[in-house]
Amino acid sequence: MTEITFDDFMKVDIRVGRVIRAEPFPEARKPAIKMWVDFGPEIGERKTSAQITSHYTPEDLPGRLVLGVVNFPPRQIGKFMSEVLVLGAPDEAGEVVLLRPDKDIPIGGRMF
Repeated sequence: MTEITFDDFMKVDIRVGRVIRAEPFPEARKPAIKMWVDFGPEIGERKTSAQITSHYTPEDLPGRLVLGVVNFPPRQIGKFMSEVLVLGAPDEAGEVVLLRPDKDIPIGGRMF
C-alpha cells in the first residue's frame, strides 16, 4: 500500500449526487448502464457509465444517492463521454456495488 498525504487526498473532489436518469448502454464492450447524476448547483449534472448490471437496472437508479469523483477529466467510452467517476466496491463475486450515504443528505456535499 502506498501512503499519501492529506493534501493528496484533498485533491480528489468526491461529491454526493442524485441519479436523475439511467438507460442501458448496449454499445459498451462489457454490460453497462449510462447515468446522469445531479451534483447540485455548484457542479451541475454530469453523465457517466458504470458496469453495474449485476445488481442494478436502469429503472432502479433514478432518485438514488451516489458518490462520485467530479474532478477527473472526461473520458470517452465508445460514443459516450463519461464526465464523472461514480464510486463502488466489489461484492464477494467481484461485481460492483455502488457506494452511497446511509442518510438522505443534500446533493453537492463534498466528502471529507
